[in-house]
This record gives sequence, structure tokens and C-alpha cells, in this order.
Amino acid sequence: MYLKNTWYVACTPDEIEGKPLGRQICGERIVFFRGPEGKVTAVEDFCPHRGVPLSLGFMREGHLVCGYHGLSIGGDGQCASMPGQLPGGVQAIRRFPAVRSFPVVERYGFVWVWTGDAELADPGKLHHLAWAEDPEWAYGGGLYHVHCDYRLMIDNLMDLTHETYVHATSIGQPEIEHALPDTQVDGDHVVTRRFMQNIKAPPFWAAALRGNGLADDVPCDRWQICRFTPPSHVLIDVGVAHAGHGGFDADPKYRAGSIVVDFITPETETSMWYFWGMARNFKPADAELTARIREGQAKIFSEDLAILEAQQRNLSANPQRRILNLNIDAGGVRSRRVIDRLLEKEQQERAALRKAREAKGAIDSTSSAAPA
Repeated sequence: MYLKNTWYVACTPDEIEGKPLGRQICGERIVFFRGPEGKVTAVEDFCPHRGVPLSLGFMREGHLVCGYHGLSIGGDGQCASMPGQLPGGVQAIRRFPAVRSFPVVERYGFVWVWTGDAELADPGKLHHLAWAEDPEWAYGGGLYHVHCDYRLMIDNLMDLTHETYVHATSIGQPEIEHALPDTQVDGDHVVTRRFMQNIKAPPFWAAALRGNGLADDVPCDRWQICRFTPPSHVLIDVGVAHAGHGGFDADPKYRAGSIVVDFITPETETSMWYFWGMARNFKPADAELTARIREGQAKIFSEDLAILEAQQRNLSANPQRRILNLNIDAGGVRSRRVIDRLLEKEQQERAALRKAREAKGAIDSTSSAAPA
């Protein structure tokens, strides 16, 4: 189950440059494209003429043209034209029912979509990303299509104990499992913190120290602060600092820290789109460093992908089996509780909205039937 009256990352702007993009999100098949004046648009990926996916078409003068018979769709989902039609046929085409359109916002280097009730879509509810608007920060990332329940990825990111085993050659080290995590809930937000003092920097972070012009062979303090925000975002403050200088709060001249960015967008009940990346505030203009960090991070996340897909296959094959929870699972468990609570609330709100629509429809019908 996933929330629908909320914003999810749908794609990155480069994915829709000059062409439509079909993507299934929260069970909805949607096509994204740039309409007139370059504004991002999202409509149901279904041609009203013969049912072919509109994402198989192409762009022409700000309209999406179906690749089967050339039916043209506007940004509002309304049929605009179709070649080879007599004048009466054109009018008939324009009377075709509009396909559903979805609210979209382009912000922070991503395209966001709202798959629920359009009248409730509020751009002000977008997750604020201060680093994305700050020139002192650099960002590099990518996208993985992962065949697993999106909540398994949240579990994975809210408990980093697995790094010792899954990522042993990059960010894993034994000290992680010796440092007990602390998990707190603040409303709809869950935060899990883990701090390690006077340890050796693992390979990935040793490279980050060198990238920031710091020694990589001295004792370090390390931190991992995982922050879950609904519907399925996890941002993680991570890094190392030379020991004895304040750890997470150390002066920048002693530390290499970043924010691991994880936007998790459900596709189906057992698949998801995983937009991953890292934002850093040291040497933001160093494009080569950004590329190296991105390459290392891609390898790390590919290791997670293999584990999570194998986990989903096992769970799907054994639906009667329950997964167990330990103290280290608190971040994921509490994040799931937040999701479950919000799902129940959303179902109640959507039921109330349906009743209001039905009541309005009855009133409108009565009014139209009244004698003049």
C-alpha cells in the first residue's frame, strides 16, 4: 500500500527532453512531456482513440502525438486534432473524453507528480531541499528500477547496520554494529542517529577526505543520521571528521560530510523507482570529484539492489512467513507505522471527498432539472 495524496519524484528533466516518458507510479500509468512553453505535463498513458500508450508517440509543437494514428493530445489531456479527418470528424475527435491529467511540479532538479485527488495537490507541501538551491552545494545521482516493495528500501536505509556486511569494501566497518542507534519520532518524521568515535575511515570516506584535501590515515569520528519523511523520502547526513574536532559539528576544515539523497517512488506493490544521489558542501565546483563520488555511490547502491530484489523474491514465495524485528530495526518499523497511520487518514479523507462530490453532483442535477 502506498500514499497517493502526496508528491513523489517522477523523473529528472533530462528524461523528458524532446520526447515523452512513460512511467508507472503508484499503480498509475502516466506519460510525462513538455507542453507549450516548455511546461512539464503529465497525463494518463492511454490514447482515447484505440488505447495505445501515448508514451510510444512523439512531440510536435507542444502537443503529444500518438504513435499509432497521430491523435494529438494537449497538456490538459484533451484531444486536439488527428490527421486525415473530415471537418465533422475533427469535431468528433474534439468531443473525445479527455484523458486524466496529473498535477506536476518541476523543482530542485526533479519532476514531482501527485497521483491522488488533483484538487488537493499543493506545491507548498513539496519536501524542501535547501541544498538544491544553494551554490555552495554540489549534487550527483542516478536512478535504479528495483523489483521490491518500496518499504523494504526504507527499512534498508533507516538501519545502516547492513553496511558492515553488504558494503564491506566501501562504507562498511565492524564499528557500525558496535555503535547502537538511537531512534526518535517527531510527528510524521523519524530520525535514527548513530555516532562512532576514534575509528579508521572506511575506503569510501577515506577517498572523500582526500577529495577535500584532508589526511585519510588519521583517527576519525563518523556519523550517520537517517531522516525519514513521508511518503517515502530518506535523507541521510553522513560523513567523517578528524577525531577530536567535534565530529558532526566539526569545522569544515576537519571534515568531509554529505547528505545521501533517497527518493523512493512506488511503481507497484513489489517494484519501485529509486532516485539516489549525494549532495555535498565541500569543493562544489569540482566536477571530477562529483563524478567519482557518483561512481562509488552507484556501486554501493547496486549492492543494495541485489539484496533487496532477492529479499522480495523470498518474501513473495513465502507470503505466510513474517519478518522479525530487532532493536536495530526501530527506524524502519517506526517509519512503517507513520505510513500506516497516514494511509488510514488518507482513506478517510478520500471517502469524505467522494461523498462531497456525490452531494455536489446531486445538487447540480437538481438545479439543472428545475423549471426555468
